[in-house]
Amino acid sequence: MKKTVLILAVSIAFSGPMMAPSTASAGVIERACNASDRKASSRALCGCIQQAADLTLKNSDQRKAAKFFKDPHKAQELRQADGRANETFWLRYKNFGTTAAQHCAS
Repeated sequence: MKKTVLILAVSIAFSGPMMAPSTASAGVIERACNASDRKASSRALCGCIQQAADLTLKNSDQRKAAKFFKDPHKAQELRQADGRANETFWLRYKNFGTTAAQHCAS
């Protein structure tokens, strides 16, 4: 299950139970997660992953990361790309994935 969460989120402690936001207030990560064809995804899991994103990623990072749900290969390309900006994004993204895995796994 942890691998599934990492794949969905990929790659901070929460003070209480995580609740999925309503569809009207869904963030870009949650919408991408819900639209993905991953069998393990659910509205609750996608909402939890969005909350992890809200805590660990900037809005611009979330928009970039949301594209990985549709095309996971983009994550690999970005991870291998040169440049300080890509490197710092990847560190934030790994932290996001770890956070989501820790707090969203059933």
